[in-house]
Amino acid sequence: MQKLIDTPERARQLARAIASDLTLYHEKEITEGIEQDTLFDVMKTHLDEGRALFRARVNDDIYKLNLYDRAIIDVMVKSKGHIKSKLW
Repeated sequence: MQKLIDTPERARQLARAIASDLTLYHEKEITEGIEQDTLFDVMKTHLDEGRALFRARVNDDIYKLNLYDRAIIDVMVKSKGHIKSKLW
């Protein structure tokens, strides 16, 4: 069995890698979701899968830090700030 990640730095790296993969593989869905203000509805399944992967790889204390959610915003959403949206 693989040892769970127990440092915030390593967990942050994992969260950002997952967010980067989502951004890379679901570009069209993300763009449309931002344009139509439905991003989290459109990406729900993918975000849930990423969260489950993150949860499976980190210990409880690290999971409670919300590093995955922060990475989603920092990597996936902020990188699309140039897309016209009602949000900004």
